[in-house]
Amino acid sequence: MSVGSGVGGWLQFLAVIAVLGAAYVPLGDYMAHVYTTKRDWRIESLIYRACGVDPESEQTWARYLNSLLAFSLIGVLGLFALLRLQSHLPFSEGKPGVPAGLAFNTAVSFVTNTSWQNYAGESTLGHLALATGLGVAAFASAAVGMAAGVALVRGLARRKAESIGNFWVDLIRGSVRILLPLSVLFAIVLIALGVVQNLNGPHIVDTVAGGRQTLLGGPVASWESIKLLSGDGGGAFNANSAHPFENPSQLTNGLEIVMMLIIPVSFIRLFGKMIGNHRQAWVLLAAAALLYVGGVAATTAAEHAHRDVVSAAAGAATEGTETRFGVAGSALFGATAMATADGAANASYDSFSSLGGGVLMANMMLGEVSPGGAGMGCMGC
Repeated sequence: MSVGSGVGGWLQFLAVIAVLGAAYVPLGDYMAHVYTTKRDWRIESLIYRACGVDPESEQTWARYLNSLLAFSLIGVLGLFALLRLQSHLPFSEGKPGVPAGLAFNTAVSFVTNTSWQNYAGESTLGHLALATGLGVAAFASAAVGMAAGVALVRGLARRKAESIGNFWVDLIRGSVRILLPLSVLFAIVLIALGVVQNLNGPHIVDTVAGGRQTLLGGPVASWESIKLLSGDGGGAFNANSAHPFENPSQLTNGLEIVMMLIIPVSFIRLFGKMIGNHRQAWVLLAAAALLYVGGVAATTAAEHAHRDVVSAAAGAATEGTETRFGVAGSALFGATAMATADGAANASYDSFSSLGGGVLMANMMLGEVSPGGAGMGCMGC
């Protein structure tokens, strides 16, 4: 199949839509149940006791917001300290402590789910900083976004009520009942499909050209799942999801696209379930789908356009594109990442055509609502 045909990319797109369509109702209904049930799991009750949280006590919007901001501030300080102290911690793989400016930049980025990564992953962080530092931040930032989204939905549903739930309950339930099971499930599948998962030190290998290269493994599959589910998007390696250790095949590429979309799409169903009006949810879903499909189509068409001799000979604009995925797979991944506010990449977005890159920027300027990030896309709608 030629690079320019795009048939494989569209088949992958249809497979992604099919998976999302199958998950929309059951996952959305389950998520709505998580945030509305009065019953706590035993592990949740233990966490409440340890943290001094009364799960029966609801909060006004002001107290809810203050709790959210306080938790996020603690997260920034905790991640900053871990990155600075990396060299004194186990599994640092010989990496020094992250410089103060970079550590603060990274802590703020991952705690706020901004996806800004101002460093090369494999040359800066050891296994502990990735798994415990960025991993916990990814879980927490997604759970915070989902809690904020649920609080907004409750405010719309309750209208004149003074309380909008309990932030700590929403945070813990979102982490324990939604993010953790999904991330474990997808991590196992990724491992089975060839994504690296180990705690090994760096390996020095001889290259085909006769040189020597240092390769670092790590807990990549477990990071990859929450990286994409949460929308944090930072790569364990500098090449992000273009790296074969993070995304080795067309199959994992499609799965990673599903992971970016599955919670934001299902959150729209949660909205309809919690306000008791599924018709409104279908309207939101249709609007998000129209924007998303239009973005994918425009990006793919732009990247396959033959504007010069080189792209005509190659069949598409292939510069900066990983050959495992081709132009269509890269366009689909890029359009999805920008539509979901995810910072992941399986190609160089700077290498996209002017129009193709413009579509990605348009998704960002729309507020990334098609369908947006975990919980936050629904808020933007």
